[in-house]
Amino acid sequence: MSRELPPLNALRAFEAAARLLSVSQAAAELHVTHGAVSRQIRVLEEQLGVSLFDKDGRGVKLTDAGVRLRDVASESFERLRTTCAELRQRQEGAPFVLGCPGSLLARWFIPRLDRLNRELPELRLQLSASEGELDPRRPGVDATLCFATPPWPADMQVYELVAERIGPVLSPRYQGHARLSGEPAAALLGEPLLHTASRPQAWPQWAQAQGLEATKLQQGQGFEHLYYLLEAAAAGLGVAIAPQQLVTDDLAGGRLVAPWGFVETSARLALWVPGRSRDDRAERLAQWLGRELAG
Repeated sequence: MSRELPPLNALRAFEAAARLLSVSQAAAELHVTHGAVSRQIRVLEEQLGVSLFDKDGRGVKLTDAGVRLRDVASESFERLRTTCAELRQRQEGAPFVLGCPGSLLARWFIPRLDRLNRELPELRLQLSASEGELDPRRPGVDATLCFATPPWPADMQVYELVAERIGPVLSPRYQGHARLSGEPAAALLGEPLLHTASRPQAWPQWAQAQGLEATKLQQGQGFEHLYYLLEAAAAGLGVAIAPQQLVTDDLAGGRLVAPWGFVETSARLALWVPGRSRDDRAERLAQWLGRELAG
């Protein structure tokens, strides 16, 4: 059995026609004539000894052999396109685009951004903030930093950085601060608690870890995003719950206090990198993040 590949132009013409199910559209995409695409497909069929297309009215449809070759060819050409684009970006000194939830960006990343830029200037880091569900596979993003729970998908390279730890926080200015100080965690069962729609499971998770009945928690003011929740807590509006990493600076500065500490959840703060990427800047960023979080 010969392992020689058919001509690249023939494979390229076939892949376009098979993807678009149109010889005319393939010709337009490749900037050649309809006849040129048809001739390349015939060359490919003769070399392989199989029919790749059948007539279907005024158009074409793939044979079983055509479907099989299309799937392999489409994947191969897409990987080539992606790799070539990445190489061009590196050659042109393109920035490294990091997706990150807005709350994590504002409360942890931005205060450390100047140090990162000094220590990893080659990244030319560009930040893309988002709230809600982040898609680490979306085009234009080289990596995504977020809290998530294993197992990790097979098509992503995931650098686990630190376990998530959550706990109640409040401002010393909160009117109930003196009353709650020194009380056990159960004291919060009678307190109207600030909460967020983006993390509805946070309070029940914490209560379960403390051996408390989550059904006895009282929901107070709600907020759409974690950033607003923590600003409300810092303003003295009530008791909120948050990942420890997002309130580190507030605790150090006395803006917030955490009388009941933090408990570990199953989630991890991790850097997600699409499996197709071969950009070694992602690994350097993961190492830097790990050092910052450990420190």
